[in-house]
Parts: sequence; C-alpha cells; structure tokens
Amino acid sequence: MRLNRLEFALMNNPLRAAIQRYVEAPQLLQMGGVMSGGRALELGCGRGVGTELILDVFKAERVDAFDLDPRMVALARKRLVPRGSKAHLWVGDATAIPVLSGTYDAVFDFGIIHHISQWRQALREVTRVLKLGGRFYAEEVLARFINHPIMKRLLDHPRADRFDALSFRAGLTEAGLLQHKSRQFVGAIGWFTASRATSGPTRR
Repeated sequence: MRLNRLEFALMNNPLRAAIQRYVEAPQLLQMGGVMSGGRALELGCGRGVGTELILDVFKAERVDAFDLDPRMVALARKRLVPRGSKAHLWVGDATAIPVLSGTYDAVFDFGIIHHISQWRQALREVTRVLKLGGRFYAEEVLARFINHPIMKRLLDHPRADRFDALSFRAGLTEAGLLQHKSRQFVGAIGWFTASRATSGPTRR
C-alpha cells in the first residue's frame, strides 16, 4: 500500500536517512556481512537512500530497485543520477517482481514488507528471485508498533495478519529461506538475515 501524507513526509527527511545510514545498515551489515560485488535488489526504494547504502556499505556491484509509489521512484532517479548504470529503478510490486528466478545475489528490505497485505507472497518472491545461497537482509516494523493506539491513528498499515518477530521468522522458513540471525528492539522493530536454501518457486 502507498504511504499516507504523514508517512511520506517521515520517509523523506534527513532524520529517516540518518537512521537508515547509522542504525539500520550497520545492524544488517554486522548480521549479514558485505556482498563484495554482485547484483542486489531493493524492495521499496523510497527516495534512493537504501540503494546508495547497498552500493557503498554492502559493496554491491549493481542495484535494481523499485517502489509502488511513482513519486518515490522519481525522487530516487534524481538522487541516483551520479550512479549511472549501477542503479536501475522502476515502479513495481513486491508480490510480483518482474525478473527471472535466481537473478540476485542479495535482496534488501528496509522496512517495506510490513506495508504489504500479502507479506508471505512477498517473501516467496524474495526466495524466487534470489540465487541459491543468495542473502536476504531485512529491517522490519513489527505488530507491536503497528497495533499501538497512537500509531494506528497516525499511520496507514494493513491490520490483518501482522507479524511479530516469531511469525516473520516462520514466514522466512515457509518461503524457503534459511534463517541466519535475528534481533529486535522492544518487540517493535526487527532485523533479520537469511539465505535461499531451496530451489523454491520456479514461475516466470
């Protein structure tokens, strides 16, 4: 689902970029390590900060990235012009990623999957597009945050079938991903790393 006006503002400010750069990325780097080359996919690119981090911090050779909101993709394209062919962007949906199976060495999720009603389908797509052994790095907002009375009034999120850390880890396993590490902060934010462990779905 698309962000409401408040969420759009929250995602497009220096504080959000600083949290992504100095909290989320270092946590996932510590848990999953660098890529040292290869091709990565970012789910929900926002204004392009995550794509920069995947290139600069995780050392991907190239990043493909998409967002459901054309406004975000436009902002990311402007931001990433200096990256040239290292960044490729489109408007898209994480439940139906238009690439061949086994395309990516890594997939990154900086707080996107909790916005998706069919989040298990998104995880199945992550598995499908990863190469065997390819890594999944995820930072996610958990049900405790989403269901807080204040957050429910301010932010628009799907309400049914929201995940906590345990159910997200179960979703990773069901999707064919081998869990590596997970951490959480007061049951509201979680960090997860995993890899593709099976042949997985083969459609497209």
